[in-house]
Amino acid sequence: MRELRITTDRHTQLLDITPEVREAARGASGAAILVYVPHTTAGVTINEHADPMVARDFELALEQLVPAGWPWRHIEEGEENAPSHIRAALMGPQVVIPLRPDGELALGTWQGVFFCELDGPRTRSVYVTVLQ
Repeated sequence: MRELRITTDRHTQLLDITPEVREAARGASGAAILVYVPHTTAGVTINEHADPMVARDFELALEQLVPAGWPWRHIEEGEENAPSHIRAALMGPQVVIPLRPDGELALGTWQGVFFCELDGPRTRSVYVTVLQ
C-alpha cells in the first residue's frame, strides 16, 4: 500500500490526482488498484479530467444538492460539517481501476481520478493498493 498526502485549499474542492495515482501504481503487477480515502468528509471519484471546469461543476453541484443551510442535527462546536458527511457519501470512499498487462491504469481517454475535499482546507490521506 502507498499513501498519498493531499493538501487542499478550499472547503469544497475536487483535485485531479491521476498523476499521483499513476506514480503510486507504477511497476505494479496485479488485476487492479484500489484508491481509498479513509475520511468521512472526503471521497474519490473518476470523471472527465480534460476540462478543469468539470471538477468545478461537481463542486458547485454538491453544494447545491446538499446545502449548508438545512436544519442539520449533527452540530458539534467547531465541527459544523453535517453537509460534508452527506456529500462524501454521495461521492464514495473508493474506486477500483483495472491494470493493463504493462501496469498502466486502464482509464478511458478522458477519465481521471479526483480526490473530493468536502470539509477543507485540510491535508488528507489517500491509499493506493494493488489488488491481485
